[in-house]
Amino acid sequence: MPELIFRLDSTKKFTDQEKIGHNRWHPDIPPVATVKPGQSFRVDCREWFDGAMHNDDSAEDIRDAPLSVVHALSGPFRVEGAEPGDLLMVDILDMGPIPQEDSGPLAGQGWGYTGIFAKKNGGGFLTDQFPDAYKAIWDFQGQTATSRHIPGVSFTGIMHPGLAGTAPSAKLLAKWHEREGRLRATDPDRVPPLALPPEPKDAILGSLTGTEFDRVAAEGARTAPPRENGGNQDIKNFTKGSRVFYPVFVPGANFSIGDLHFSQGDGEITFCGAIEMSGFVDLHVDVIKGGMETYGVAENTIFMPGNVAPQYSQWLAFSGMSVTLDGEQRYLDSQLAYQRACLHAIDYLTKFGYQPEQAYLLLGSAPIEGRLSGVVDIPNSCATVYLPTEIFDFDVRPSARGPVRIDPGMGAPKASFG
Repeated sequence: MPELIFRLDSTKKFTDQEKIGHNRWHPDIPPVATVKPGQSFRVDCREWFDGAMHNDDSAEDIRDAPLSVVHALSGPFRVEGAEPGDLLMVDILDMGPIPQEDSGPLAGQGWGYTGIFAKKNGGGFLTDQFPDAYKAIWDFQGQTATSRHIPGVSFTGIMHPGLAGTAPSAKLLAKWHEREGRLRATDPDRVPPLALPPEPKDAILGSLTGTEFDRVAAEGARTAPPRENGGNQDIKNFTKGSRVFYPVFVPGANFSIGDLHFSQGDGEITFCGAIEMSGFVDLHVDVIKGGMETYGVAENTIFMPGNVAPQYSQWLAFSGMSVTLDGEQRYLDSQLAYQRACLHAIDYLTKFGYQPEQAYLLLGSAPIEGRLSGVVDIPNSCATVYLPTEIFDFDVRPSARGPVRIDPGMGAPKASFG
């Protein structure tokens, strides 16, 4: 096992650990450890809400989720010799739920969760159709996930970190704030908001204290979106065997990682669409000197997908076009087309007895494939959702005999705002 350089005690809050990570992006957050190019090491990671979600049959914790605390990130880790303009090469060697802890109150101790976030508290890809909070608990057995809230399915998870990245420079941080601020100004009262401004409340900034803490808390960028440094990309294929190349913007790169997922469908469409968990990840790092200019990787990450994807061979695919539910034609709107494809898949699964919310949660957590299938045929973009049929305990393919009707069980717990 590689050396564990960031240890987390499951019985303690993220802020009570021996080494404290962070939940904002800023160049002045001090590193918690230094690693060398060519070194392999292990990092413990806390699920993104630091234990605020519970293994129960209520969705009140999802409804009341404290968004200002996310994401609980392990790091930053300084990489010796890395300089702005380099590429940081990160290999994901291994990862999984909390080792030797197969039961307990913390997600990752034998279980995880998926949430549909309420429109008034985060929202999601289909928030206009699903404005209330719902939750599904998933139990782990090896690499397989099953849920008492979504019966009739089991699948192999593609475990991956939802969030990893390097620290921004001061110049890049200012660029983020300027462009996201301009976007918010176009509709400042929108629910959910168009972008999240800095929020000092609940900021976690490693070892910073006093006036430095207050300054960085007021300037730090929220970790919700992906950006030039990587960030919250939620790419399900960042799994074992992946090699990821991150631009370096500050001396030492200051790499951080977290938001571990047991499984996820393309798009993480419910916002908390993955199966969230705490766990560990083994990493190997190296540096490509001057790699940003050499390879033209200055505003993006590139990666080689992992080699442990489940071997599903049969799929049922649903297509969507860039036409709204009200019949309004949009021009090559691929996001709208993907929304419509997802809604078609949800409608289809209800014919077998699932509640719409159960189907939505399933699409967020199971290893579905999302694809932009046509982006040139004006005026309609076409997007598709590929659903693996082998995850079901029954035949979901269309046939002359009609759909099987399953017992949806207790359903997904719901919580709404008044």
